[in-house]
Amino acid sequence: MDDTRTHLEARRHCRSLCLALEGLEGTELARLARWGGRLADVLTDGGRLLAAGNGGSAAQAQHLTAELVGRYREERPAYSALSLHAETSSVTAIGNDYGFEEVFARQVAAHGRAGDLLMLLSTSGRSPNLLAAAAAARARGLDVWALTGPAPNPLARAADDAVCVDAPTTATVQEAHLVAVHLLCAYFDASLPELRAPAERTRPALDGVPRSGLRPTVLGGAS
Repeated sequence: MDDTRTHLEARRHCRSLCLALEGLEGTELARLARWGGRLADVLTDGGRLLAAGNGGSAAQAQHLTAELVGRYREERPAYSALSLHAETSSVTAIGNDYGFEEVFARQVAAHGRAGDLLMLLSTSGRSPNLLAAAAAARARGLDVWALTGPAPNPLARAADDAVCVDAPTTATVQEAHLVAVHLLCAYFDASLPELRAPAERTRPALDGVPRSGLRPTVLGGAS
């Protein structure tokens, strides 16, 4: 093994991740804050988050739903969040009967209700089964969010809103997606009335928007 080459590759990997996170911090925190506020509105009103991805992105999606059903940091109620790829019997039955492209779309048709949210994760933004899920969700009145790799890509265009990580490798995009998932959970918790600081609960709104800045009513377009 060429240790020098291995160390150089490791340094490049670390530097690539640092640059991706700098981009996330510089351009996407406000978007993730809006998502956190919207997610809090939907879930506390009895709605649901559906999530899906393939491979490593499936693991990231399942990480997100676990944080919502369980907890991120502070103790709070459980909220409804389902990872569609984790429904192994449904995935294999649908894949066998209808084809792999339909494994998520058919589940969205079964579980999604108008006003629910669908989170789709893809490093390429080109997975046919996620694009089919996005179309099924929008047809049923769900809002669609995407975590993808570099824009432009088809999934970002198909979603109502997207965080697109500008990084050169799949590994780095997935690593940045995990940070984005944790940030979304932090903003979600900060938007819950029971977890807000006492001063935040009583502080007056400014021009009709809470001073926390976490609950605008309109999401921006896909980046």
